Amino acid sequence: MKHLIAALLFVGTLSLTGSFAVAQSQTREDVIREIETKRAQLVELEKQFLSPSTEDLNAHAAFLSQPETGLVRLLPRELYDSDTYKKNKKTITMRGGGSYYSFSRGTHEYGFGSDIQLSHGHLFVGFAGADYGILVNLGEIGLDEIAVEDPRAAFISSHSPSLQEPKARLDAKQFAGKGITVDDVEYRDRVPVKVNSTYLLRSIGYRVSDVLVALKVVRQDTDGSVILAWKLLKKYPVPTLARSE
Repeated sequence: MKHLIAALLFVGTLSLTGSFAVAQSQTREDVIREIETKRAQLVELEKQFLSPSTEDLNAHAAFLSQPETGLVRLLPRELYDSDTYKKNKKTITMRGGGSYYSFSRGTHEYGFGSDIQLSHGHLFVGFAGADYGILVNLGEIGLDEIAVEDPRAAFISSHSPSLQEPKARLDAKQFAGKGITVDDVEYRDRVPVKVNSTYLLRSIGYRVSDVLVALKVVRQDTDGSVILAWKLLKKYPVPTLARSE
């Protein structure tokens, strides 16, 4: 037994010495190249994790052949965003954890004019400064039934964002929480996720974008992420806020 232990210790020592020698043989340039390679691999893996499934893409191929349409997955922020939820074990390194999306810029990464967010079973709009938005659930109707001229889109499409900061912040507040009701229709900055429901979204990002989007929750995955089919109905002139002194 003593001879066996001695032999194992000897082999272990050789192994550690060999690993140390390999580590020592790597230059700092080698290490940074390896880091860059692994980072690129991680980015690709995260893109793959965020992508809708092949089945989703095939099922909506006809819709996606139309201009200004798309299919996107949103991850639940409380599960994957390590910046906000420090104890998360399932995290995405992308800022925002894959829970945000910009329809005008086509990116999940937060900080580039995000238009929508998924968190705790709700869709949200309006995230920074005086930026704000409006959401309304139109029920279980097809996206092809909605156009910017549709009477159901009249209120949200005709909304004119203020260019004065105090008024802009007041406008944002009126849609927060319970929101406002016009002709028995609720307009809010957050709505519960309902599979097969179609929503209208108006996202106003000062100095970034102002868009009207129709979107439909076509599926919810086992981790709570949602697949949204979306159609850009209108791009408005980018509003510039005249900030108060």
